[in-house]
Amino acid sequence: MLDFHIERSGVPIYVQIREQLQRAIGSGSLRPGEQLPTMRQLAVELKVDLNTVRHAYDELERSGVIVILRARGTYVAEKPPRVDAAAQASKVQSFAHKVIALATSSGIDPVDVANELLKAAKQRGSKR
Repeated sequence: MLDFHIERSGVPIYVQIREQLQRAIGSGSLRPGEQLPTMRQLAVELKVDLNTVRHAYDELERSGVIVILRARGTYVAEKPPRVDAAAQASKVQSFAHKVIALATSSGIDPVDVANELLKAAKQRGSKR
């Protein structure tokens, strides 16, 4: 089972589940083609409503991150979803602003975060 947890942080539970799944996929903990727990299994494990997990899975399916095959299971998508350049640039910019705001509100210099991101990307063998 995945090592997920729900925090009382004001962030909706389905968003926490969605983001934890995205992180697990992005980090390589979950690989393309790998089967995910059923919605019911994850709901029981996290002690949340089934519809909450369904909401997270549905959003991930719409964005192309996972594939839900009725009566056969849910799997990490084989290929990441295609995104046009303008939409990708907009997402990157939005994400950068969120990280800056989060770092600043936590008393962390955003430049330190950027340096850590670069180091982590190099360690993972990123192309950039």
